[in-house]
Amino acid sequence: MMTKTARSLLIRNRRHHRHGHLFQNRYKSIVCEEDTYFKELVRYIHLNPLRADLVESMQKLDWYRWCGHSVIVGRRKRSWQERDYVLKRFGVKKKEAVSNYRNFVKKGVALGKQPNLTGGGLIRSAGGWSEVKALRRMGDRQASDERILGTGDFVEQITQRIDLERKCRLIGADRVEKAKKLIKEKCEARSISEEALKGGSRTGEVSKVRCELALELVKECGLTYSESARQLGVCTSAIAKIIKRKQDKSN
Repeated sequence: MMTKTARSLLIRNRRHHRHGHLFQNRYKSIVCEEDTYFKELVRYIHLNPLRADLVESMQKLDWYRWCGHSVIVGRRKRSWQERDYVLKRFGVKKKEAVSNYRNFVKKGVALGKQPNLTGGGLIRSAGGWSEVKALRRMGDRQASDERILGTGDFVEQITQRIDLERKCRLIGADRVEKAKKLIKEKCEARSISEEALKGGSRTGEVSKVRCELALELVKECGLTYSESARQLGVCTSAIAKIIKRKQDKSN
């Protein structure tokens, strides 16, 4: 038998052409070029209840509990919301900053939906697809990405950083695969099981192979001490001690 809550959710989903529970899908997040867009984005988000007719006026919005605006103007308190981070962009003194912030938000009411804040990076920067096409006709092909709110240069900087981090992760994955292959080959060559190697066995041959592998994983495969420890079933300090003993003998 369907509960009252489940029935209510089903009705709402049908009404709004949605499906699933409230937090079924991932939330949407974007990277914002702070100096250029932060204030505009805060205003745009906080005016959503007014644009959606959930409140009738700025006065009602000031007290609306389901929006961060009420906290910033001082009508409500939430310890987890960062209020000062926003207000410091509108003035040094708190009272003045609140007044400037509210006036700034109020001016945004007449701006409507602002399509330049709902597209990709370059679309937002240029002010819509028509501007983007005009730029392209002139040969200006700036970077754009729907996950990033900022100018073409900012978008390019972020995407380059993402590409670099992705490459580093792939390189790291390759190193781990190389390490696993090395462990398997050495265990087979020395007639010991990987389970014994990773299970903490301290028998002479197993311990010797573990020490040899620790050195090879760090120096040849380029793994960190912690990743080498994970592959060999020991703690990070054990890898550090093995490396140190080797260095002491070399000296």
